[in-house]
Amino acid sequence: MNRNMIDYLPPVLQSIREFKALVDAEQPEVSDLWVALENALNDQFIEDATENGVARLEKIISITPNPTSSLQERKLTILAKMNERLPYTFRILKERLDSICGADGYTMTLSNDTYTLTIRVQLSGKTAFPVVNQMVSQVVPANMLIDISLEYNKHQAFSGLTHAQLSAYTHANLREEVIL
Repeated sequence: MNRNMIDYLPPVLQSIREFKALVDAEQPEVSDLWVALENALNDQFIEDATENGVARLEKIISITPNPTSSLQERKLTILAKMNERLPYTFRILKERLDSICGADGYTMTLSNDTYTLTIRVQLSGKTAFPVVNQMVSQVVPANMLIDISLEYNKHQAFSGLTHAQLSAYTHANLREEVIL
C-alpha cells in the first residue's frame, strides 16, 4: 500500500511549498517504518516470515540452519520442529507430511505385520526430503522400521514421449528430475 504523507495534510496545506518540502524529507523514513511494521507482522507467521523472523524462530527453538538452505527449506525445518509432539498417530503423521510435501507429494504405507512404515517422497518435493526424513525419524516409534526414499521417475512415465524428445535428457535427468 502506498502511503504518501502529503495525502494526510488538509488540501489547503498540500499546496504550500514548505509543507511539501517537509513531507518530502520525512517520506522515506515513514515508508521504511511501514515496511518494518509489515515485516514485524509477517514474522508472526512462519509461512510469511522474513529472513529476520526465520532467524529469530530458529534461535528460539534451537535450530542451527544449514548455510546452503533456502528460506523456504528453513521454514519447513521450523514447521517440522514445532510439530513434534506426541502421541503420534498415523493420521497426524499424514497431516504433518501433507503440510511439508503437499497432499500429493508423497505416498505412505504402514505394514502392521512387519512393523514397517514406507514413505516415498515425489521428486517435486525433493527439497523437503531432508526435513521429512528428520521429522519421521524423530516421531515414529523406535520399534518400527522406516523405509523412506525419493520416488524416482519410472519407464511408464515416458511412454508417451518419442525417442527424439527423450534424447534431450541424460539418463540421470530422466530418473531424478521432474520432466513432465
